[in-house]
This record gives sequence, structure tokens and C-alpha cells, in this order.
Amino acid sequence: MIVRIMGEGQVQLADSHFAELNKLDDELLGEVESGDEEGFRRTLGALLDTVRRLGTPLPDDVLEPSELILPASDATLAEVREMLGDEGLIPG
Repeated sequence: MIVRIMGEGQVQLADSHFAELNKLDDELLGEVESGDEEGFRRTLGALLDTVRRLGTPLPDDVLEPSELILPASDATLAEVREMLGDEGLIPG
């Protein structure tokens, strides 16, 4: 799957990592809903770090359709709340 991190670029990630990302997404959704700023920062960082660690960056001159779009590491809780909708960042 292709994942875009806003402001950074795209990463190719094996579908086998979906469950791990979905777990972090569920945590992030709960923190956004409860307004837990500290937890939100920690979990967003963990989600982005996991994508970077497990994925392979695509070259800047390659543009593929992204299956997932994740917020930048400096996104605010309010910005991510707007992105999440009812399903989280990673649709189940």
C-alpha cells in the first residue's frame, strides 16, 4: 500500500503491517475524541515513526495514488480531528 505523510512524501508499505497501523489509529482516535493532547502527540509520533520504519520511501519524482494519507508530525489535535471523521485515519 502507498501511504502519504503530509509534508514529507510517499512510502510503500506492505499490507501485512495494516493491523499494527490500525491499532495505533484506534488509539489516536480515542485520544482525539477525549482531547488528550499529550497522548495524541505520543501516538501520532508513534504512527508516523512506524510508517517510516516499516516502509520504503518512494522517490520524489514518483507520484502514486495514496491509499492512506496521514497528517504531518506537527498537525494539531483540531486538524487531525477534522481529518479523522468517524472512521479514523485508517479505514477498517
